Amino acid sequence: METYLLLKLVWWVLLGVLLVGLAVMVGMDMGVGTILRHVGRTDTERRVVLNIVGPHWEGNQVWFVLGGGAIFAAWPLIYATAFSGFYVVMLLLLWTMIVRPLGFEYRSKLASAQWRGAWDWALFVSGFVPMLVFGAAVGNLLQGVPFHFDWNLTSRYTGSFAALLNPFALLCGLLSVAMSVYMGATMVMSRGEGVIRERARRLAQWSGIGALLLFTIGGLWVSRMQGYHLVRGPDPATAQTPLRQIVERSTGDWLVNFRGHPILWLVPASAYAGLLPGLIAARRGASHLAWWLGALAWIGVIGTVGTAMFPFMMPSSSEPSHSLTVWNSSSSEYTLAWMTGFTAVFMPLILWYTSWAFWVMRGKVSAQRIESDEHAY
Repeated sequence: METYLLLKLVWWVLLGVLLVGLAVMVGMDMGVGTILRHVGRTDTERRVVLNIVGPHWEGNQVWFVLGGGAIFAAWPLIYATAFSGFYVVMLLLLWTMIVRPLGFEYRSKLASAQWRGAWDWALFVSGFVPMLVFGAAVGNLLQGVPFHFDWNLTSRYTGSFAALLNPFALLCGLLSVAMSVYMGATMVMSRGEGVIRERARRLAQWSGIGALLLFTIGGLWVSRMQGYHLVRGPDPATAQTPLRQIVERSTGDWLVNFRGHPILWLVPASAYAGLLPGLIAARRGASHLAWWLGALAWIGVIGTVGTAMFPFMMPSSSEPSHSLTVWNSSSSEYTLAWMTGFTAVFMPLILWYTSWAFWVMRGKVSAQRIESDEHAY
């Protein structure tokens, strides 16, 4: 296989890995923020919950930065098109992400119940909204984004903010929220005690059931949705741009890859293989096993979308032949080669120090420990 084509495939896989890392690690933190007011009924209980993820949430943001950076460097045409079309959504995401560190740092600075209550709601919003936006964005990609290119590859977005919040996108958004709540609840289970652990255990079960139902409904919906298929790509001897291809739409196209390669059904099956045993593990209080099974479920959910859409990455609903694919939207071979080298060095380091941090700061977080630690959140 030609080196350039191989590098494109490698970075398609690596983008999926980074999105899974973002969903699992950042989604876990967001889930804890979303359930904060439910699992913690008193101020002390809420402080315990915040300190469960307190040592890790800043480090976990690395996955968010890596995801955005990878799209910018490896898939610049997708980055430019998505960030210009989803500008309002990106600002909404940015504002909620700004509120999040403020909530952690300022919540316990004053003893006022009103002050702390306001920051609790801020942490809820900054946990719920980003995961809703994350899932809704994926839902919109599956339906196609209304954009087209001028002759000089300047993208023109023709949609609206309201159109992004369509029923299917909201269903995907709620699936994302349910998965993040599940991951957050299992994390609270693993380090919480008493009533906090019990509330988190029940919430993990309910959110897991919700994720199962939403994933199943979403799969049935996608099977009846108009997908995309590449009729003819650019001539191999010419520049690979979205202006030199023919793409058509028809119902059931998102299942073509699965029908052509039945082994790919193992990808969506892994989502069920994670959530179904995860529910049992959560019910029995096996929090660590439930967390890892939740991570497997995230791999299945995100992997299913990527597998169904391949080679499309950002299809166009207004001009299907201008859709962005793995083949026509990547950086140069030189850029991808250097990025692959750096990734081979730094990705293992990130995984190592993340694992080390969780290992060193393992153990239960108790109310007594929080009240005696002046540096606790």
